[in-house]
Amino acid sequence: MTVLALTMGDPAGIGGEIALAAWQALRDQGPTFVAIDDPARLAALAGALGRNVPARAVASVAEAAALFQRALPVLPTPLPTPVRPGHPDPAHGPAILGAIRRAVALARAGDVAGIVTNPIAKTTLFDAGLPHAGHTSWLAELAGGGEPVMMLASPRLRVVPVTVHIPLAAVPRALTTERIITVGRVVAAALATDFGLARPRLAVAGLNPHAGEGGTIGDEEERVIRPAIATLRGMGLEVSGPHAADSLFHDRARQGFDAALCMYHDQALIPVKTLDFSGTVNVTLGLPIVRTSPDHGTAYDIAGQGKADPSSLIAALRLAAEIAARRRLARAA
Repeated sequence: MTVLALTMGDPAGIGGEIALAAWQALRDQGPTFVAIDDPARLAALAGALGRNVPARAVASVAEAAALFQRALPVLPTPLPTPVRPGHPDPAHGPAILGAIRRAVALARAGDVAGIVTNPIAKTTLFDAGLPHAGHTSWLAELAGGGEPVMMLASPRLRVVPVTVHIPLAAVPRALTTERIITVGRVVAAALATDFGLARPRLAVAGLNPHAGEGGTIGDEEERVIRPAIATLRGMGLEVSGPHAADSLFHDRARQGFDAALCMYHDQALIPVKTLDFSGTVNVTLGLPIVRTSPDHGTAYDIAGQGKADPSSLIAALRLAAEIAARRRLARAA
């Protein structure tokens, strides 16, 4: 049986309550998952929210698989102080980081098929000594390397930001031909292996309005983006662009590509979250392990109130299981 590891995320956020709701939705048909969390805090949260979710500590993934239909299995990661929903506590940082480390170790050992990470807040983790500028780069180090690339995927649209969490003013300096080539290569390989697309089609957005209009509204398209597209095509990949971003995401345009490479964070995330906020999943491509997460944050403002929508987490669990199954078949072939 395929089992996934689900990390706790920031316990002051909505991770716990969407984990409870995900178990209720998936207990019969799967995918099976084991939470890496504090079982006492999950049991207390279930009681406070009126959810009939028995949270049970387990000692192994095998025990979790056998228990899943009857209770939410939890590999214990005790928290040192009580949780106040909506109020992040730096004292919880080591446990949050520990849950991520354990999940990755289980995936590397083959004990779980992949990991799904609940939302975190970087400030809390930086206070706890997060050794990287971001969650994803640290995951790559823990996983043993790779070229991590963030994709936001939904049934309606897949997008990949070439530059991610940097100020908008820094994007033109960070955007290089080499970076676009690297991202395009990783995305094309992942679409084939993880999404089962034999001939993936990539659309590349321009940086400037109207994709620069031949260099009259900025020169990045001519100087940086077109050479990257030419190189990717030379590798035998099906790549189009640069496209004007304002006309790349309507219904008809989306039929022409399998994923869009966008030049900055919001150029990618605004269209996919507008089209399908609840069903979108954050997927880390290019890692030797499977990793997905919900497309939203900790939502401190509604934490502990029973208002959180578990749809994105459920979609993340399902997609992780699907990717793991495709990789397993590829290894067996």
